[in-house]
Amino acid sequence: MQASDELYLLSEESDASVKVRDDLMDVKRLEAVDGNGLEQWRPMLKGSFPLAAADVALMLDALGVAGPQLARDAYTLEQLVTELVRPNPALTDVAVHKQRVHYEFAGCMAELSEVTAGHRSTRTIAVEAEDPVLVIAAVRELQLADRPNVCLARGLKTMLGLDPVRFAVIDVGTNSVKLHVGERHAGDAWRTVLDRAEVTRLGRGLQETGSLQREPLQRTADAIVGMVEESRAAGVAEVAAVATAGMRQAENSSELIDLVRERCGVGIEVISGEEEARLAYRAATSELDVGRGTLVVFDTGGGSTEFTFGQGERIEERFSLDVGAAPYTDRFGLDGAVSDGGLAQALEAIAADLAQLDGRQRPAALVGMGGALTNLAAVRHGLASYDADVVQGTVLDRAEINRQIDLYRTRSADRRREIVGLQPARAEVILAGACIVRTVLDKLQCDELTVSDRGLRHGLIVERFGS
Repeated sequence: MQASDELYLLSEESDASVKVRDDLMDVKRLEAVDGNGLEQWRPMLKGSFPLAAADVALMLDALGVAGPQLARDAYTLEQLVTELVRPNPALTDVAVHKQRVHYEFAGCMAELSEVTAGHRSTRTIAVEAEDPVLVIAAVRELQLADRPNVCLARGLKTMLGLDPVRFAVIDVGTNSVKLHVGERHAGDAWRTVLDRAEVTRLGRGLQETGSLQREPLQRTADAIVGMVEESRAAGVAEVAAVATAGMRQAENSSELIDLVRERCGVGIEVISGEEEARLAYRAATSELDVGRGTLVVFDTGGGSTEFTFGQGERIEERFSLDVGAAPYTDRFGLDGAVSDGGLAQALEAIAADLAQLDGRQRPAALVGMGGALTNLAAVRHGLASYDADVVQGTVLDRAEINRQIDLYRTRSADRRREIVGLQPARAEVILAGACIVRTVLDKLQCDELTVSDRGLRHGLIVERFGS
């Protein structure tokens, strides 16, 4: 057991570990981050004061700042702080008190600390060894694999509000996997760092078998692990992953959950349809002017469509229906050109499955979200490159949706990929998605809808990581 008072030098430009303890300057630099989020650190300096100018230059380089012309051959700690640190707006010196307990655990050194800076404190656990296999095993035995791995410098900056904090959410859908990375200072609005989707067709074959098939499951796991690694490389403090209809319906959804946890340490939470609808509603109402009248938000995906009825920010009813583009595509052969009769049968089946919408009053506003809607909007604008700002708030009327249905129903998937604005990976399922959208308009007696580029992932990041 040890207690220590340390001085950390924190930088806006780097997460290097630069601290003074027992009158020694200690500098470590991050060498690499592996697929499990483990960080490899290399000691760069451990020097006593007065600190030689060459060591001061090394320290400033580790902090990522261009130092001034050094006026001294060596610096005392007071000279270092008053002449080089405090005049630099990118640097902050922070007094830190630690209560540390060291353990030997599973072949590793483990340290449990109570860290206090200013009027704030937190507990940290460090697990260290030269062999990463030992660290991974120890972390799993401690049941900490789902917790974020954050270096102390970044943790201090987050705790003290000195650094914008980044978080990642991953939405595992029936047709695609979506990643959103956002950052914010405490109390500020969210800023998007990264937002992308990857079509994996997780639900292919689910309707017939009730289970996730091997190839789609592997594709989806690869996509999720890649997004986790991308998020960690972007410096996120935490990753949250949720799954929706396809995983709710599949008998073997635990296989994907276990595979992803084994490969990258991130757990996937399968959320209910009602929760999915609520998060979608929150995403839509937070960034669109939907007025004060009655509102319906629907989020149509590969395996289900979620509906939320409300007024302003108040939710009155929400539910999820197993109406998604993937099963209708497979059932009615909508991935290519289709006859009048085939299209009519598909529309009839969709209408029957959306019977819960029958008899409802026409809302003052209708907002749609999901891959089908954003692709319909992108085709409407002829976007060769997707532009979220153009898509957000696009109004699609009945005539435009009918035009696009006619455009897709006469073409094979390959010919659909020639259409400007359509994501190539959505060529197979876009017709089914457009048919669902048109049927929702019919059921709710609406002539048009507003497209939200935001979705479940945007609602989730606000919900989980602060409004």
